[in-house]
Amino acid sequence: MSAPATASEAPFRATLRRSVALFSAFRKEQTDPDHFYGTLARDTVAQLRTYADLDGAVVVDIGGGPGYFADALRAAGARCVCVDADTAELRLRGGDLPDTAVLGSALDMPMRTGSVDVCFSSNVLEHVPDPPRMAEEMVRVTRPGGTVYLSYTLWLSPWGGHETSPWHYLGGRYAAERFTRRTGRRPKNDFGRTMFAVSAAQMLAWARSRDDVDVVDLLPRYLPRWLKPVIHVPLLREIVTWNLLLVLRKR
Repeated sequence: MSAPATASEAPFRATLRRSVALFSAFRKEQTDPDHFYGTLARDTVAQLRTYADLDGAVVVDIGGGPGYFADALRAAGARCVCVDADTAELRLRGGDLPDTAVLGSALDMPMRTGSVDVCFSSNVLEHVPDPPRMAEEMVRVTRPGGTVYLSYTLWLSPWGGHETSPWHYLGGRYAAERFTRRTGRRPKNDFGRTMFAVSAAQMLAWARSRDDVDVVDLLPRYLPRWLKPVIHVPLLREIVTWNLLLVLRKR
């Protein structure tokens, strides 16, 4: 059930104006990460609140790194733990490991089955070599009746190659090698090592094949609500959706 908005909190709406604001903030990802990730985290938590009551909820943020999403979740009243396999990411903002961070793999989470109310992940799935395994782990740790919020960047979207885009359209390895030649260093999102090609079709089929979850919503996460039907158009959805959001309820 959705959590009611407070008097000072406007209801979440996926409008064109919101999309423009998000993409404008994205332009500052490298120069002002606090602005970009802070903006995205607040928007994401507002969206999540339309699917789950976060006040007092136990939430695990998978691959949350520096903790922008965890901060926004706690501000919404959640009790949040961040699970990440990369200590460097966890230390990005303060240099020390946060007290509420747990070092662990998204493919084998160090959490009990059915132990959280909400399992949350933003833009991590494309960085693991076995996306269905990560999604299965998210379902496993969520309690019956709990919510899974899983969002990831589609490989064939304009930003599918991350900092190597748009050259990923000529192949992920080609794009990574081109980036290395031009910059003298390997990309952080290195195809086949720290980034993988994940499609909408793959994870939509996975979600629909499960008998332990109900599909609550499927959305192009950053786009206006009226573009939702593109999710159901093969091939076009791989390019236009940009970032696919799956909201699941565990049975």
